[in-house]
Amino acid sequence: MGQPAKKQRRATYADLEAVPPNKVAELIRGVLHVMPRPAPRHANAASSLGADLHGAFQRGRGGPGGWWILDEPELHFPDPHAPGEIDALVPDIAGWRRERMPELPETAYFALAPDWICEILSASTEDVDRDEKMPIYAREGVRHAWLVDPIQRTLEVYVLGADRRWGPAVVHRDAARVRVEPFDAVELDLSVPWAR
Repeated sequence: MGQPAKKQRRATYADLEAVPPNKVAELIRGVLHVMPRPAPRHANAASSLGADLHGAFQRGRGGPGGWWILDEPELHFPDPHAPGEIDALVPDIAGWRRERMPELPETAYFALAPDWICEILSASTEDVDRDEKMPIYAREGVRHAWLVDPIQRTLEVYVLGADRRWGPAVVHRDAARVRVEPFDAVELDLSVPWAR
């Protein structure tokens, strides 16, 4: 007769803190996800989009301002499946309307859900980004989500419904020039994030 399966220990925030600094780590439902730092095309897509949005929406240069736009912020949300535990997520880029978050927190993480997140997809992160993180972003009330694939050259735009479910994706491809919620006040040139 076989032995019963051993229950896997839930990872803790201490496990996340022990990850080497050259890795990106996230804690999702008690599972530690450790990924390599982004590859060049991934980093270029994130940097390009972040720069366009930061200038127009955080600094107010060529756009309305009124946002905090940050690269790789650490987000802490209560894990509803384990009281006293957290989910610690790190989107590639996130934004908060200043009316909701007038000042940056003093902590090394953000407990307030962003208004917008952007995940840059790669072969090593796509399943976690889509299947693990998107439901948590919806649960926490993030209103807008972008999934960017620099290899497929696509921008998927999602808006959260009143039922806390993502609406159908609006997909932009290749070198389109687009105005996309919640940053539709400026036009984005999608040829820039795909540059090689």
